[in-house]
Amino acid sequence: MATSIPTSTRCWPTSVRANWLRVTDARTALREELVAQGLEPREARWLLEEYFLGDDPAATSAVRGAAARRLKGEPLQYVLGHWPFRGLDLDVDERVLIPRPETEELVTLALDELAARDCATPLIVDLGCGSGAIGLSLLDELARRGVRANLVALDVSLDALAVARRNALKHRLERVSFVHSSWFDDLDRSLRGRVDLLVANPPYVGQREYETLEPVLDFEPRVALVAPDEGAIEGFADVAHVIGAAPAWLAPRGTLVVEHGERHGLAALAAARRAGFRHCRDVTDLAGKDRVLVATT
Repeated sequence: MATSIPTSTRCWPTSVRANWLRVTDARTALREELVAQGLEPREARWLLEEYFLGDDPAATSAVRGAAARRLKGEPLQYVLGHWPFRGLDLDVDERVLIPRPETEELVTLALDELAARDCATPLIVDLGCGSGAIGLSLLDELARRGVRANLVALDVSLDALAVARRNALKHRLERVSFVHSSWFDDLDRSLRGRVDLLVANPPYVGQREYETLEPVLDFEPRVALVAPDEGAIEGFADVAHVIGAAPAWLAPRGTLVVEHGERHGLAALAAARRAGFRHCRDVTDLAGKDRVLVATT
């Protein structure tokens, strides 16, 4: 069916209007084709907005190729190549985890902790930074508040660090340095006792749980998802390591904000108390599940 002409376009030159109609009709036909193949209408619209930049064979081929990837189960975020996280549009691909909505709450908690300290130039360390979602969001939002924070973002994956660097450049965030390190191993020792805020979203999925999860997770880096057990607690080893090592790096009244699995709340609180944190609380996510430990020295 031909597309009707909106009133706002009727003053356009005939050639321009004809081209607009042709492109719009082609877009509509392609969207209907994708939906008929099994793509959700909303996702079909997003793919068209991303890849259909003109009515030509290359654009049509790009849309169909992206749709084929999605129909095979590849996450939409990877197919698009970027995804919003708080105020940032982050580049993402198979080298990094897809930023989750529940992790946005971790950023809110971290900002609240810094605001309570009233620190003018906080030093922040993002452990296992991945795409940079947490640390770069903090840097961006603090800058908007007039706070000149400094960020050290580290990851064991050089691929992940490359994505995080690209996102920092994309959003012109300059007060950040990147370190290739497994947790604290290669972090500059001069930072011990000086860090105002440690943030982390470490792997916390146990091996048995991983085998039951949605197939979409097969596309994400396993090293960023799955952690060894800590005694009888599945997938808790990396979270426990971060909690145990954090106090040596934190400044007086420094804070650790770390995401964990929904069954790790009590274990995280117990680990924080054993590590010597003075004030500890566990915060639930939007679904009411234990999700984030906030612990202060």
